[in-house]
Amino acid sequence: MRDWKEAIYRQREQLARLLHEPMARLAERCAAAWPGRQALNQALRNGFADIPYCTYLYALDADKQQLTDNISGQGMVYGHCGRDRSHRPYMRESMPPWGFLLSDAYVSRNARRPSLTALHVIRVQDGPVGYVGADFDLRNLPVTAELYEEPEHWQQIKGDPAIRSTVFLQRRVESPMDRNVEQAFSILGELFTERGMFQSVIHFSGSLATVWFVDDPYRYRILDQEALADPDICLAYPCRPYPREALIGCSDIAPILRSMRKLRAMDDTIYLRSSSINIFNGMISVTFSCDGSHYMRYDEFLAKGTSFWFGTAA
Repeated sequence: MRDWKEAIYRQREQLARLLHEPMARLAERCAAAWPGRQALNQALRNGFADIPYCTYLYALDADKQQLTDNISGQGMVYGHCGRDRSHRPYMRESMPPWGFLLSDAYVSRNARRPSLTALHVIRVQDGPVGYVGADFDLRNLPVTAELYEEPEHWQQIKGDPAIRSTVFLQRRVESPMDRNVEQAFSILGELFTERGMFQSVIHFSGSLATVWFVDDPYRYRILDQEALADPDICLAYPCRPYPREALIGCSDIAPILRSMRKLRAMDDTIYLRSSSINIFNGMISVTFSCDGSHYMRYDEFLAKGTSFWFGTAA
């Protein structure tokens, strides 16, 4: 299972535990009021406060036709009684044997908001007769899981098939950055180690780098070929100690940049087109002329010589 899917699974599991019992009690109230519209509306109104974070409540018959109006925190929402919900995403999921379903997230029909729905079977004299439904706006649900963290293992992402199919018809064209790469990378190294830069995306063919600094982490700067050729650009950013929280060591910056330079110049057909470094999550990305991208830990990147990428001696 992908790491982000596992994080979502844990989040949904906790939400299901939070909602299962209140939905079961509400289904019992609806069973006692079944099947009258007004009686069901009243049962839903009485039980609305028991369903945490709910946007709308409603009751459906066994054919998934709505028998009630929508009930919200502000009161009745008319115009939904008789609505056919059989084609909605949550009604196409299989109901578990225990009679409670927390749907996958979907985009709501009216508000066009990411949402999910909880359904509980309504039973009368031990027979299923319909469902009580509760809709939730994802914005209103509590985040019960920790912030998802990107995995550190090596990932390979294939790019545009059109580019991949014509890769052997391409030839690397020397860019201004290529002609001045030693100075450009010395400047980037200085910015990383002495000036508070923590992330950079280097675009070799475009001869520019987008960069982020700890003093202003929410906005990037663009260093064009002129800036990357002028050491005075370093004076535009104050000196900062290398962050203790960084996973990439200060002494590793220069070897990483040297490896990227080699990958750019090693072959005229398969060559490095762009790369990125983030010192806090310790990850490196490299994207080649075939539009294939690789994401990996910095130490794994440093351990792979040019023979790994090109099958030639380093």
